[in-house]
Amino acid sequence: MEENSIKNILIANGFTFKKKFGQNFITDKNLLADIAAKSGADKNTTVLEIGCGAGTLTRALAERAKFVYAYEIDEKLKPVLAQTLAGIDNAEVVFKDFLKVRVDEFERAIGEYIVVANLPYYVTTPLIMQIIEYSKKCRSLCVMVQEEVALRLCAAPATPEYGAITAQIALRGECSIVKKVKRDMFYPRPNVDSAVVRIDIRDGRLPDCDKQLYGKCVKAAFSSRRKTLENNLVNNFNLSRGQAQTIITTCGFAADIRGERLSPEDFCRLSAELSKIGV
Repeated sequence: MEENSIKNILIANGFTFKKKFGQNFITDKNLLADIAAKSGADKNTTVLEIGCGAGTLTRALAERAKFVYAYEIDEKLKPVLAQTLAGIDNAEVVFKDFLKVRVDEFERAIGEYIVVANLPYYVTTPLIMQIIEYSKKCRSLCVMVQEEVALRLCAAPATPEYGAITAQIALRGECSIVKKVKRDMFYPRPNVDSAVVRIDIRDGRLPDCDKQLYGKCVKAAFSSRRKTLENNLVNNFNLSRGQAQTIITTCGFAADIRGERLSPEDFCRLSAELSKIGV
């Protein structure tokens, strides 16, 4: 379905874009097909699409997948989706904010699935972390985000882009940028370029790591990037300076190390040492 066709459907239904929802729709059929392919969707795959918009990606996914559950927050898109998804019988649109959905309740009714989404900036982190932290059946996420966010999600330790969300994702997932998308591929045209990020869930990639304490360590380490890990441990875990120094030495870290230099494996070692003193 080409851009002019989508424009005509939107206009005919009196649809107006809402900035608060970050609505920028993809209309190029080749790009849509490529994103659907890179998501890994096939005839045996159930897809959870978050933010289906005008349904263009929904349709491309339905053409490849077993079934698509498409969540959309804007009910004004109902008549638009009725047209763009006409003839598609393996997709269901749910008009609900997925951030308010309990992942365990969603998963109760289905088997394994993958997530595909074209995400506005303001919901990128909470939506990804909702799946990373609570999902038990998700195999992968394939998400369109702003290019600078994509670089952050997939950053290596000790780089400017590396942050708390990078380390949190790494506990369960392997992240890579699979496609860059120029801003002129969207309608309406946003002010920045985007990228498609794929996160493959690999439970057990960091064995014997306490997930809850790992998360607390990551949060503490990045609570103040200008401060050393020692200071952040003291401030966030109510440790004495001597305790913090001993833990850092035992982990084999430099005394003045900062949180952004710790790899996911380092955070596992740190959480193990904190566990020993009952944190």
